[in-house]
Amino acid sequence: MSRANDACETTAASVRGAGEAAGASVTAPFAALRPALPGKAAARNAGAFAPHRPLTRRAFARGLAVAALSAAAFPLAGCVDQHPYRNADGSEQQRLVATSPAVATICDKLDLELVGVCNTTRDLPERYAELPQVGSPMSPDLETLKSLHPSCVISPNTLIDDLRPKYAGIAVACMFLDLRSVDGMYESISAMGAKFDRRDQAQALVTEYDAFMAAFRASVEGKPQPSVLVLMGLPGSYIVATENSYAGSLVALAGGQNVYAGSNQEFLNVNTEDMQARDPDIILRTAHALPDQVMQMFADEFATNDVWKHFRAVKEGRVYDLPYDQFGMSATFNYPDALQTLQPMLYSKKG
Repeated sequence: MSRANDACETTAASVRGAGEAAGASVTAPFAALRPALPGKAAARNAGAFAPHRPLTRRAFARGLAVAALSAAAFPLAGCVDQHPYRNADGSEQQRLVATSPAVATICDKLDLELVGVCNTTRDLPERYAELPQVGSPMSPDLETLKSLHPSCVISPNTLIDDLRPKYAGIAVACMFLDLRSVDGMYESISAMGAKFDRRDQAQALVTEYDAFMAAFRASVEGKPQPSVLVLMGLPGSYIVATENSYAGSLVALAGGQNVYAGSNQEFLNVNTEDMQARDPDIILRTAHALPDQVMQMFADEFATNDVWKHFRAVKEGRVYDLPYDQFGMSATFNYPDALQTLQPMLYSKKG
């Protein structure tokens, strides 16, 4: 490996280390999930409802610390000159690439200009509609990406183990955002605000989030917190989503108690007997992809597999399908819609 590539690999590793040191969570890609059977049932005591904490000065400062450490790691002075785009004073131009729709939306909220975006069937912010596309979020086209001479490539941290060595291989700096939860998204926004000189925009977004959550918490204060089983479907199969997944984090934010709380993984392979033993008040079903196919699969599974008729949630009619546009794999700014969708599911006797 060349010295340039060595320097860029160090850059990526340093960025990751900075995030972990500051408390950022880093996960393997979804495709790399390993089966994990749960142990004893997680405790589901109905303690004080506090799934969300406002992003305090300490949390905001943690975001700034991540950015500061990342900034120190980003310069590629040891690399060959990959960035011929320079300002009049000789400094390198800021040339950012967003490799997922969620990341592009965050960049738009922070009023950041991009030079490239991912291929996607979803709507991107209008300002980015005509930009060069660099391939899918999970497998960007490295040749196209390198040709844009990015100063920083921004991706979700669920793909860090797969993408980090690829970015190092083409000697580009990178930043990975924690989009597994709404809190993680806003801490990443704080870090981006510091890194890319958008502190005021970042703070405005954080303030808006804290105000919404204060009002939402007040609306459900004092209500019993139901136990919830969250199923994530793929065509032909399904797994359990813990509170470490985005869908699971929304349930926790809304006040639900995940029956598989306490795991350090996002998803678990679990047999239906164990699920039944945990006796969830509510079963929520969502899709990893291809939502129409997945929801039909769930309907067939619950209709033909006799084990489900023994679940109390099924007997009481408290099985709900979550809309794919609100409960995907990455945190987005439509979390208020998702929480409003969850509220009647969690806090009404029946659907």
